[in-house]
Amino acid sequence: MTDAAPRTFEVRHLQLARAAFAALAALMITFSTDHSAPVGLAIFSGFAIATAIIFFAAAWLVYPSGSRGTAVLLGIVTLLAGMATGIPPLRTTTMFFVVVIAWAALSGLIELISGLRRRRTGDPAARDAVLIGAITLALAVALLLVNPAYSLTYFIKEADASFTLTGITIGVGLFGGYAAIVAVFLGIAGFSPRRAERAPAVTTAGADDAPAHPAGETA
Repeated sequence: MTDAAPRTFEVRHLQLARAAFAALAALMITFSTDHSAPVGLAIFSGFAIATAIIFFAAAWLVYPSGSRGTAVLLGIVTLLAGMATGIPPLRTTTMFFVVVIAWAALSGLIELISGLRRRRTGDPAARDAVLIGAITLALAVALLLVNPAYSLTYFIKEADASFTLTGITIGVGLFGGYAAIVAVFLGIAGFSPRRAERAPAVTTAGADDAPAHPAGETA
């Protein structure tokens, strides 16, 4: 019996690609002085569309036939969110909270359920899927707790200037923090060594007739 040929791309490649785009989104938000809805949605749109393409590619390059449903479903949900937020005139504070919360809730739930189901089969990548799914759901909950209309003006004496903290600023910051956490966890998962599968024992003709060697001796 011959084993199936190993795939060129593995789950680790999917994880590393997702980590790269999540890290890029986190860096763009971190180093941007503008955390408004247009900027936040522009970054989210690019992140979502790129991640969706990764999911679609992984469905055919990473997963075998019969195991592609989750990757395709995550790709569809993420692509729709990215396309909806890719229209500049529609980038408002309300859209940011509605779309990002909906995406985080749906994709987080899909990935969490998929990870829990795969744990039963002993899939080593299932734990990472459960973790990322839970973190994504946490993003949805955190954004739900933010009031989009929130506004607080404060004065910093050292800077001799007034600043305003708004709901959208907090929301974009939360997404940036989420992207950074996902980048770290998926990066660690992608670079972590995989346990090599034990090769099955091979029985050859005449093996039963071969002389036994005492322990510590070689043939």
